[in-house]
Amino acid sequence: MSLKALASIATLLALVACSSPPDDTSASRGAGTGNGAGGIASSNLGGGAGGAIVPGSQQDLEKNVGDRIFFNTDKSDITQEGRATLQRQAQWLMRYPNVTVTVEGHCDERGTREYNLALGERRASAAKQVLVTLGISGERVKTTTYGKERPAVVGSNEAAWAQNRRAVTTVD
Repeated sequence: MSLKALASIATLLALVACSSPPDDTSASRGAGTGNGAGGIASSNLGGGAGGAIVPGSQQDLEKNVGDRIFFNTDKSDITQEGRATLQRQAQWLMRYPNVTVTVEGHCDERGTREYNLALGERRASAAKQVLVTLGISGERVKTTTYGKERPAVVGSNEAAWAQNRRAVTTVD
């Protein structure tokens, strides 16, 4: 390889190394804690490269309300914290009556595929039932289960398992 070609490659590598990575705040999903005030925060906060969050979008749900709730091991009972998140989701859905959602049921890696698919379905259905009880039409809320097939956190320890035992609400 010629010295000129090597110099060009070295210059290119130096430029790439000096550049900043893009600001991508949309890569992570909300943790289900809402905005800490128990209500719906303003939907016009800045975020991502495009500027403002679009009201009624997945990003709005994640950032301002919380898109997920968590479960105890082998349980589909909604916790108090989960119920509070679902209450915020119901308020948000009332604010955006044309939005439909899917509640995804997820499990940790332990247990058989069949067991976890059934448990994930119970978790998604339990979350949907709370939303319906809070006044959201059942026709606006679909459910699906992924069992242990889509972990949020990879790992074989209680910290990872706790993050994977969840129901996630996604905007259709």
